[in-house]
Amino acid sequence: MTHTLTRVAAIQMVSTPVPEENIATAKRLIADAARQGAELILLPEYWAAMGMHENDKLALAEQMDAGPIQDFMADAAREHQVCLIGGTLPLATPLAGKVLNTMMVYNPAGERVGRYDKMHLFSFSKGEESYDEARTIVHGTEVATYEAPFGKVGLSVCYDLRFPELYRAMGECALIVVPAAFTHTTGKAHWEILLRARAIENQCYVLAAAQGGRHPNGRTTWGHSMLIDPWGEINDVLPGGEGLVIGDIEAHHLAGIRENLPALKHRKL
Repeated sequence: MTHTLTRVAAIQMVSTPVPEENIATAKRLIADAARQGAELILLPEYWAAMGMHENDKLALAEQMDAGPIQDFMADAAREHQVCLIGGTLPLATPLAGKVLNTMMVYNPAGERVGRYDKMHLFSFSKGEESYDEARTIVHGTEVATYEAPFGKVGLSVCYDLRFPELYRAMGECALIVVPAAFTHTTGKAHWEILLRARAIENQCYVLAAAQGGRHPNGRTTWGHSMLIDPWGEINDVLPGGEGLVIGDIEAHHLAGIRENLPALKHRKL
């Protein structure tokens, strides 16, 4: 196999309720990643807005392929000649009071080449912490991947990380992406170990872009965006605050691990 490298980057943000502020931050960080040679850039979940209230996302919902959030992502991909995987945005549905939490993928021409609607909706209650995404979000129903120049990319979002059967259903991927807004409580306990497990069991790279800090709405997200290799090694990590995680997907390294330990070929189920 040809020794090929593809540089990828995950953007970590501490998003506010104001889309214009977050778009400005994303624009700056995308440009920074592109300057450092990133060919694929991943934004975090809810990157465009972390509202003061869960219903705030309803007013920001966009129709498919229309609206300022999607326009920005398409333009940024085209401007920097990168593949941009847009974290998530609220996509309108026919149901009153409900949106989809949707990831869009844009190629270097600014064309949408992939879409994934978050399948597993987070719910957590402990003490004063309480979340239930199903109150305002409709769950997706389809497993989604897309073909990048270096191989198949599996699309997942945040809470999906706890459901290994989703990743098995993607087939053999070179890269799995996980934009997220993990809470501080659950992130501290499980974020790293779950990401590394998904990389090890699927023998692929995992790129995770997180929200990472204290938001105006009072929520604290765990951060720790990271790039993990197919052996489960963390190649780069950003504990907190906004910034970049950057590194290379190495085709030779990926193939070598699968050849030395052919676990994917040994599956019986």
